[in-house]
Amino acid sequence: MSKLYARQRLGILAALTGLISSAALLNSPSASAALPAPVSATTARTYLASLTVATEDRTGYDRDLFPTWITISGTCNTREYVIERDGTDVVVNSACTATSGTWYSQYDGVTTTNPSTFDIDHVVPLAEAWDSGASAWTTAQRQAFANDVTRPQLIAVSASSNRSKGDDDPAEWVPTRAAYVCTYVRAWVQVKYYYDLSVDSAEKAALTSYLADC
Repeated sequence: MSKLYARQRLGILAALTGLISSAALLNSPSASAALPAPVSATTARTYLASLTVATEDRTGYDRDLFPTWITISGTCNTREYVIERDGTDVVVNSACTATSGTWYSQYDGVTTTNPSTFDIDHVVPLAEAWDSGASAWTTAQRQAFANDVTRPQLIAVSASSNRSKGDDDPAEWVPTRAAYVCTYVRAWVQVKYYYDLSVDSAEKAALTSYLADC
């Protein structure tokens, strides 16, 4: 996949961010559908083999360069959309805030009825994206990445698991819930491939090892 093509897709995604329909918000799937299904392990291995291996550089990174939780429909922002999508029997008020429901954290198996105890995790962290090529993007492209609900990039998980992960890549952190590791690394590779982001050598080695067991 050429870098030009990837950049063109980023531009299109940026232009379309915010156009998710109200119907999508009103007809959220069950928790079993949380996180758009990532590519298969076979496809992920193919994608991984094509990614550029490069040393990462965090120089100049600032989270504010990736505008998050933009309004995507009415008063509903990205966080509210994912909270509703990833929960079960979720009820929201007129401000799109979840007032009841149940949430299950795929990373560590924690269940809650209080969505304020859950974070929205960027599967590929914003800092990791910056290190891997996003430093060359426009603000609009970084905003599209930070609010992407089409790829398997955003997921509601327990705050403790999200903060344990931080900005780590799979060479340093994977979900403690072993049953979810394969899904997680497939999602990671898909997002990196779609956005034409590089991987470092330790990251590629870890992903290769995990995918071999999928």
